[in-house]
Amino acid sequence: MPGNKGVVYEGPGKVEVHEIDYPEFELKDGPGVNPANVGRKLPHAAILKTVATNICGSDQHMVRGRTTAPPGLVLGHEITGEVVETGPGVEFVKTGDLVSVPFNISCGRCRNCKEGKTGICENVNPDRPGSAYGYVDMGGWIGGQAEYVLVPYADWNLLKFRDKDRAMEKILDLAMLADIFPTGFHGCVTAGVGPGSTVYIAGAGPVGLAAAASAFLLGAAVVIVADLNKERLDQARSFGCETVNIALGEPRDQIEQLLGEPEVDCAVDAVGFEARGHGREAEVERPATVLNSLMDVTRAGGAIGIPGLYVTGDPGASDEAAKQGSLSIRIGLGWAKSHEFATGQCPVMRYNRQLMQAILHDRVQIAKAVNATPILLDEAPRGYHEFDQGAARKYVLDPHGLLSRTS
Repeated sequence: MPGNKGVVYEGPGKVEVHEIDYPEFELKDGPGVNPANVGRKLPHAAILKTVATNICGSDQHMVRGRTTAPPGLVLGHEITGEVVETGPGVEFVKTGDLVSVPFNISCGRCRNCKEGKTGICENVNPDRPGSAYGYVDMGGWIGGQAEYVLVPYADWNLLKFRDKDRAMEKILDLAMLADIFPTGFHGCVTAGVGPGSTVYIAGAGPVGLAAAASAFLLGAAVVIVADLNKERLDQARSFGCETVNIALGEPRDQIEQLLGEPEVDCAVDAVGFEARGHGREAEVERPATVLNSLMDVTRAGGAIGIPGLYVTGDPGASDEAAKQGSLSIRIGLGWAKSHEFATGQCPVMRYNRQLMQAILHDRVQIAKAVNATPILLDEAPRGYHEFDQGAARKYVLDPHGLLSRTS
């Protein structure tokens, strides 16, 4: 049995790479594991040798101490890997398969899974519907920023790349299928983006950039990306986006300068609960700012997709209400404009196969759009630090040195 190393959350502001247990076909006790999941048998699981595993902005919320994540939690929910072992209940997935892992863990058996709502599976997290690898309050499934990781319900969850050589040629793009590409795409789909749309995307981090690339894929006429970070705005402009620097003032005025009118057809929140204010308040945390501004700039009858993360527990929030996920949202404005809202985890399996085809047939260059940057697993602490400082990159961890052979 080989050894295993993983990226471990040690407390606010600190991650380290440690030796961790090699996966077994049973969920063991450990940091963040729901007691009701301890001892859960997993004959339907597969063990993967991790080929690529990404650092996500959602991971950063935990590392900043903005959730109730316990120290010792193995991080990572964006996983691409090669199957090295399968449980006795696995029928179709085979050893040697190169696969993408949806970040949502789902059973394929419950009502929500059967309806395609795999982000809120009822059977994998005893606390509430919805689960993910290496994430707080998501059932305690071990994270995939590691050399090896276990994936339950493998026949259901895994997306196989049929031509391994061809897939490895585009592996940085395909690594985005685990989360941010489907998540950005979902934000655009639920916002109603289509041919000729004008689209406003709040946030130029990796999810926002993935949403921007998705908007173009869906036929948008104009994609406007907003942020405070000049480097990230430059990255958005590198593939055809217009940009808004919210440090300069309200988005509405800058949108009018770009479009000749102050409103857009569709809007996407790719920021979430650590949002900051606009203009003079750009350095002040205002968790409801993005949602309120999107209602302001989206036309009457439009829709707002909200893939940005909002939580029910934020110990680092600036006020007691926000610590419970209660924000001062102008719902009356949204109601008056007949807006539609879509929230929650992206159901990755609804989109990942189609987006895989778009990548393989050169319809999108998602790795280039998000500036995917491979680093070794042992460099994860540096990657977390640089990402937290605003680097305009999507860090992709390379546990076995396989990505360097394709770059």
